[in-house]
Amino acid sequence: MRTNNWHVMPAVIASGILSFSGVLIETAMNVTFPQLMTEFSVTTNAVQWITTGYLLAIAVIIPISAFLIRNFSIRTLFMTANILFLIGIICDAFSPTLTWLLAGRVLQGIGTGIALPLMFHIILTHSPMRTRGMMMGIGSMITSLAPAIGPTYGGILLNSFGWRAIFWSLVILLVISLIIGMFSIPKEPVRLTEPFPFRSFVCLSIGLATGLLAIEQKSLPLYFIGLLALFMFYHVNKKQKMINLTLFRNVYFDAYMYGMLVYQAILLGLSFILPNYLQLYQQHNATVSGMFMFPGALIGALLAPIAGALLDRIGRFWPVFVGLCFSTTALICFVLFLPLLNFWSLLSLHVLMMVGVGLAYANFMTLTLGALKNHETADGNAVLNTMQQLVGAAATAIVAQILGQAMRQQPRQGVLTGAQTGIGYLAIFISCALVLFVFLHVRQKKN
Repeated sequence: MRTNNWHVMPAVIASGILSFSGVLIETAMNVTFPQLMTEFSVTTNAVQWITTGYLLAIAVIIPISAFLIRNFSIRTLFMTANILFLIGIICDAFSPTLTWLLAGRVLQGIGTGIALPLMFHIILTHSPMRTRGMMMGIGSMITSLAPAIGPTYGGILLNSFGWRAIFWSLVILLVISLIIGMFSIPKEPVRLTEPFPFRSFVCLSIGLATGLLAIEQKSLPLYFIGLLALFMFYHVNKKQKMINLTLFRNVYFDAYMYGMLVYQAILLGLSFILPNYLQLYQQHNATVSGMFMFPGALIGALLAPIAGALLDRIGRFWPVFVGLCFSTTALICFVLFLPLLNFWSLLSLHVLMMVGVGLAYANFMTLTLGALKNHETADGNAVLNTMQQLVGAAATAIVAQILGQAMRQQPRQGVLTGAQTGIGYLAIFISCALVLFVFLHVRQKKN
């Protein structure tokens, strides 16, 4: 594939549509939770596994993305991801039980877990350096727009056609993606040159799965099993390398990744909290609570490539700093004034927060991977995407736990209390990211 952007673009679009579909459905199901809880007779903690289980599947697959990219052609990986996602979509469209629904979500998670790093790999290895910030902005726009549009998309289809239509409607997008990918992603002869790191994969999978179960069930034994599995992974990974853990010795990689992961937690956390708050506390229907997310999502997505171009032109500090300031201000206002905010006040604050996302989120990803050497990019991409999905899954599980616990004590008032508490944690994390970013900037200027 040539490095001119116009030759890269169709491949980015094909993998982007697949990634967009995967991330879109990640949050589209959140507005269906009240209905699914009634239809399947399950609790909030059980139904949130529709999102958490999906994110866990992504988090388990992404760590092996560097291995897959080294040993299989991009075309083969793209086709595999698309077909697995399609099978998962069809399973869920026909699902008679919550278990069947979860099985389909896991297949979708595997497909998305392959597709997400593939899109960024195409950008990082085939786009010219002079436009890499903008191209990363476009890629991040795809992944940041989708989770915020998800509740709108899900709410409209839920009220008009039922929740199964959420899955059926994605089939057309996936077929379009498949056709574009077949013609734009070239065949590359790649031979399997290294054994699959099976022991590392098993240890990491057990560690991630039991860790999320421990959060959901508040189980000390599960925490212990998860930590033990991760400890074993650390030692096994030295001999049978799946993830290059030496990347974490890079202070700038760690710091910029923290900023990006905070934004991932905010996007996933708020996409769970706000639609449920609007439905269960302010008594809006699923369409209204879904549409609520759209204006901010659109603005944030449109700003991402612009912010990337600004980073290419004026440097890293101002786009990211201004974005962090906007997001921090919005979240603090959410926490302090949530009981007093009507629909339009909430919407205004969400738009302000998403302006911050648009300015900072994509640039944090560019800065994180830019802190690495060229030969570390594939491993860095795998680490970053793994942490991104893991944090997203953990954020969803934690805010669901907070909201569910508060609702058990006071069904309606608990929604308000739980929402304030969950957003309060997010506000603390983003404030720390702001302070850390300014500190690093001052340190770099001195050096």
